[in-house]
Amino acid sequence: MDAVRAVLIDIDGVLTVSWKPLPGTVEALRAVREAGLGVALVTNTTSRTRASIARTLAEAGFAVAAEDVLTAPAVTAAHLAERYPQARCTLLNSGDIGADLTGVTLVDDDAADVDVVVVGGAGPEFGYEALDRAFGHLQRGARLVAMHRNLYWRTDAGLRLDSGAFVTGLEAAARVTAEVTGKPSPAFFAAALRHLGVGADEALMVGDDIESDVLAAQRAGITGVLVRTGKYLPETHRSASGTPDHVIDSFADLPGLLRR
Repeated sequence: MDAVRAVLIDIDGVLTVSWKPLPGTVEALRAVREAGLGVALVTNTTSRTRASIARTLAEAGFAVAAEDVLTAPAVTAAHLAERYPQARCTLLNSGDIGADLTGVTLVDDDAADVDVVVVGGAGPEFGYEALDRAFGHLQRGARLVAMHRNLYWRTDAGLRLDSGAFVTGLEAAARVTAEVTGKPSPAFFAAALRHLGVGADEALMVGDDIESDVLAAQRAGITGVLVRTGKYLPETHRSASGTPDHVIDSFADLPGLLRR
């Protein structure tokens, strides 16, 4: 592991569950920093801004600042600015992420002339009326941009349904293909590497989602490390489309892996 200069780390299910630290993760992140490695917390979380995430993690004991956090909403804003400048966008999302959508023109979901339907993270807002309005915009030619395709995430109450299920439904109904901006998009990992100033061969990605976190990072040339926490399930591991470079029980075991 001598070539490793930076570590990309998923948050939910890796460092925390329901924003509570998993055993040993605070100490492990401290050890990674003390080893002189760059750190980027890369998350598809769409319910909070970068500043809010950093503040919550710092209160839980993690040595984290807002500039360490790279979110799907922040990458989405850059994508929209590049691909669809001045577009009128409607946002279907649970949580206030406006601060991370700098430069995006947001309109109500019942507005006319919507150019882009942006789908974030699922929650109570994903009712029939909201989804049907999004479907109508797509039928009239709007583009579909999804911050991620996650089917579920883990909370302290168990697995919860996420927006990937709704994105798939909208794609099938409207006969469109979503542009995905968060993990597993290659652009997301490229943005994280630029942020850290390292090459793909100098970075590790640590995640609990074997497809979106680990194998997607490996396809981008980054070493993948799967943890058996969070949304990890043995059956998804067995049926995955590839093999992780490394598998460890918890992020708490990462310093030991780095020393090997």
